[in-house]
Amino acid sequence: MSALPDLFDDLPEAPKPTEPVLPPAEKPQALSRPEPAAASSTGDYGADAIEVLEGLEPVRKRPGMYIGGTDERALHHLFAEVLDNAMDEAVARHAKSITVELDRDGFLAVTDDGRGIPVDPHPRHPDKSALEVVMTVLHSGGKFSGKAYETSGGLHGVGVSVVNALSEHLEATVWRDGFEHQQRFSRGLPLGRLEKLGPSRRKGTRIRFKPDDQIFGTGTAFKSARLYRMARSKAYLFRGVTIEWRCDPEIAGDTPPKATFHFPNGLADYLAERIGEQETVTPAFFGRIERKGDAGAVEWAVTWSPAGFGDHDSFIQSYCNTVPTPDGGTHEAGFRAALSKGLKAYADLVGEKRAGILTAEDTVSAAGALVSVFIKNPEFQGQTKDRLSSSEAQRLVENALRDPFDHWLTESPARANALLAFVIDRAEERLKRRKDKEVARASATKKLRLPGKLADCTQNAAQGAELFIVEGDSAGGSAKQARDRANQAILPLRGKILNVASATDEKARQNQELSDLMLALGVQSGSRFRLDDLRYERIIIMTDADVDGAHIASLLITFFYRSMPEMVKAGRLFLALPPLYRISYSGKTEYARDDAHKDELLATVFKGKKPEIGRFKGLGEMNPSQLKETTMDPKRRTLARVLVEPGHEGQIDERVETLMGKKPELRFRFIQEHAAFAAEDLDV
Repeated sequence: MSALPDLFDDLPEAPKPTEPVLPPAEKPQALSRPEPAAASSTGDYGADAIEVLEGLEPVRKRPGMYIGGTDERALHHLFAEVLDNAMDEAVARHAKSITVELDRDGFLAVTDDGRGIPVDPHPRHPDKSALEVVMTVLHSGGKFSGKAYETSGGLHGVGVSVVNALSEHLEATVWRDGFEHQQRFSRGLPLGRLEKLGPSRRKGTRIRFKPDDQIFGTGTAFKSARLYRMARSKAYLFRGVTIEWRCDPEIAGDTPPKATFHFPNGLADYLAERIGEQETVTPAFFGRIERKGDAGAVEWAVTWSPAGFGDHDSFIQSYCNTVPTPDGGTHEAGFRAALSKGLKAYADLVGEKRAGILTAEDTVSAAGALVSVFIKNPEFQGQTKDRLSSSEAQRLVENALRDPFDHWLTESPARANALLAFVIDRAEERLKRRKDKEVARASATKKLRLPGKLADCTQNAAQGAELFIVEGDSAGGSAKQARDRANQAILPLRGKILNVASATDEKARQNQELSDLMLALGVQSGSRFRLDDLRYERIIIMTDADVDGAHIASLLITFFYRSMPEMVKAGRLFLALPPLYRISYSGKTEYARDDAHKDELLATVFKGKKPEIGRFKGLGEMNPSQLKETTMDPKRRTLARVLVEPGHEGQIDERVETLMGKKPELRFRFIQEHAAFAAEDLDV
């Protein structure tokens, strides 16, 4: 299911920790590696090696833990955190208007007319105002007890303090209790005490800040178009709010310097604007249900189109307490379940027997949908809230949608029959594609002539099947014994494959290793590549955990990215992560993936002991049971997915050409420019 491209793609999204992105040309981060602690008197790991980070220091040391990185997307996450606080005031019915202002000096301001952050002395910190505590102390705020906010997007009390920590300058202005108050900060530290500026009839809060170049790099600035879209999307999510947009004309570009966002029908207004005159199977189904006793509310808008939605066949964009959840979660599961069960129930009512083939995915496979929930104490995966995991959200959404959807279907049989026929046709197409694919895969298997090389799996369907590309016949032998024959195939390679980035097309076509690999995959390269032809769901590169193994993996990644980029973009390429060391003591065995992990295990698990440490020279040295336990068993292994970061294809092409291409002078220049970082990693 693809996300909507034009309005929501710029909302902050953190990369998955176990899915390394094929890197664009990244700038070196401004933060330097912390100095190593002085050695203890024994020259060992002692108390003086323990570093204590206080206040907002952890945020500045490891910004990625709080905002997902230091790239452009993470930079705009700062805006999302401040805007979420203003939206929480609006959702709580304390604010009606929010103003977003971007000036030419790079300062961004968000102002609301809510209650204003409290400014009186904090009970636990009587020498500080509540405002200063909120701005400088992690895990402080008014969203823990539920007294100040029934539902909110901020949960951990780290949002605005993180913005403060990562800002070169931040100015907090509060209108409350008949006065205007103000306090200034720099890089998380107050520049003075809270000031009472004078009487005022206004109410609300204004946060004006400029991101820190030391964190995000010199010259990094907010993009007006991105901020504009983010502000507009928030106005769609809560129909009671008005958001004013103001941007200095000199930096506005194609973005209007002034705009007002107010959408009385919420998500339905957006869906209508998005569809325009586009053909749809039915009119849009939309509505909002609020369960006041449970402090839960659901708003939705959905329609179906045979022509798709721009570059996407379908999309579901979901939110929780106005926070985007790009990875979906339980609220999306409830939405799918309500539509699927409702349509099947209607099929039973009219005697349509083919409805038995329908799945929840069939129901939304050609749908454009927006789902927004408001619930108490939601649970997210990660600080950046990419995926909702609250079980009550699924029940809330499913129960809220089911009755309205049943009524919507039965009140117009012509509309319901059109939708049912359309969805059943999509399901039949899916089954036909699956059958054709299984036949094609079985045919391709019969045609393969790779004795002694490809050890294929027994199942015919691509779904769930895995191909391990391993380094050498020795590793291939261990992998064949360690695999699950039902769905895991093994293809050994002879050492380093051809570097396709520096070879001619003719030489690449004549290479036997690459030809065998393409034949095993069941695909062709270049413009003739079709993702549906791929005979395996996952392609896993499994090489030794050393420099040579990393080089072979780099050559294979280069080959896949150059020959079949659609496969990489679809997330079908993975790296296995075999261990480099085996550490044993008194019947206890641990595996370390690298030297740093080994040192960590020695200092924690085996502290004070003298364990036996064995270093694997390669996968071939591991017996099958070890290889299965550490690298191949889906229940215990760790895989790293190779992804292409959207919008960075040009930078990736340039990086591949620099590091793997025909011009050695480009590699030489890259090494010179990054020598300091290499030396740092090597502790030179």
